[in-house]
Amino acid sequence: MTHIERSGAVDGALALRQWQEYVDVLRRRGWSVVEAAPADDCPDGVFIEDQVVVHGDVAVLCRSGAPARRGERAGVREAVEAQGYRTVEVEEPGTLDGGDVLKHGHVVWVGVGGRTNLSGVDQLRQALRGHRVEVVPVPVSKVLHLKSAVTALPDGTVLGYPPLVDDPTVWPRFLAVPEEPGAHVVLLGGLSVLMSASAPRTAQLLAARGHDVTTVDISEFEKLEGCVTCLSVRLRG
Repeated sequence: MTHIERSGAVDGALALRQWQEYVDVLRRRGWSVVEAAPADDCPDGVFIEDQVVVHGDVAVLCRSGAPARRGERAGVREAVEAQGYRTVEVEEPGTLDGGDVLKHGHVVWVGVGGRTNLSGVDQLRQALRGHRVEVVPVPVSKVLHLKSAVTALPDGTVLGYPPLVDDPTVWPRFLAVPEEPGAHVVLLGGLSVLMSASAPRTAQLLAARGHDVTTVDISEFEKLEGCVTCLSVRLRG
């Protein structure tokens, strides 16, 4: 916990049910789900997004800014290599958490200031050489990860909850949302997005803009600074 107060114990049984519903939503929306091997001594392993960044044929295995989380990487390596990805490791002194990486089109924004440092950004840039992307570091000081503050809609509009965004002018199209969890969307294909049930006003806002919105209750993960993006990594063919 870094930026929020602990709000009570996590209900493990409820968390498991919520995680299963999240997985079921992905399957109903046509995604094939590959589960990484569990890391029973790494309880934050459920937040799998932080351990790998995928782009094209490469999977960049992160070196977490939280040393206690670095053991999660082994199972993730096996999972992405089984899917045919070429893996590259972030090495010391670099740190990189996947939750700090927001991609859209030919731009990759990387949050710096919390779990990710400039060496990690440079190593990500090197790993993605030849993929015709621009890697842009942006400041993060008010939230755990960049994607705790902003995510992107299918058209590239960036959603954010203004009190938690260091510099909204980084993005030429920025849409302020009325709830913190409303800043987090998972793109499911087309105009379909997945978001937390704890942001009903933002869900209405996005639906009014033509998006097909599916919500899921992830209250137990939100207690630990998690959001809908944290629980999966989408692998596109």
